[in-house]
Amino acid sequence: ILERTNEGRQEAKLKGIKFGRRRTVDRNVVLTLHQKGTGATEIAHQLSIARSTVYKILEDERAS
Repeated sequence: ILERTNEGRQEAKLKGIKFGRRRTVDRNVVLTLHQKGTGATEIAHQLSIARSTVYKILEDERAS
């Protein structure tokens, strides 16, 4: 069973199918608010997300 499952996953990846949970936060909104000078706490409050999520998005953007 494991082999068939892994083969199916590999084929799906080759076809461009993405796995995992869909993102619920638009990263561009977070970045836009941050560029306008809005603080992380305020961004989190406006978008109803955790402040740590805001920091993760900002850190990912700095790393790339």
